[in-house]
Amino acid sequence: MIPLSSKLESREQEFVEIKNLLEEHEFALGGGWEYDHGSFDRYLDEAHKVWLRIPFEVINGNTDSETVENDAKIRIGQPFVLRHVYNEGTSANTVPRTFGGLVDQFQDPLDPDAEIEPEWVEKANNVLNQVERLFPV
Repeated sequence: MIPLSSKLESREQEFVEIKNLLEEHEFALGGGWEYDHGSFDRYLDEAHKVWLRIPFEVINGNTDSETVENDAKIRIGQPFVLRHVYNEGTSANTVPRTFGGLVDQFQDPLDPDAEIEPEWVEKANNVLNQVERLFPV
């Protein structure tokens, strides 16, 4: 994980406004979001292993990804680049389970914090600079 400096850090704004702006630029609400925090993620490579993540915390109200009518106000945290290295193929330790197959569809990363080449940091900074221009000062 490589932290990036950004003008967005500590910005407070309505969740829906930020979500809508970022979705127009290929960001998605990260899968690990909760009602009090989460992140907006954008993949930087075609293999979806290198990501630009913009974390946030809820400072007022509640987030709900299922409705546009929520009252959450969020504070943006420090963006960062991360890289996940996944085990390609089937795991040798896999045990077939009927119900588990419906839930455990994906393997954990072999290295959830793998080394990140400078080209990805540069690309992340370029994307972040484009995103920063979307938000008035």
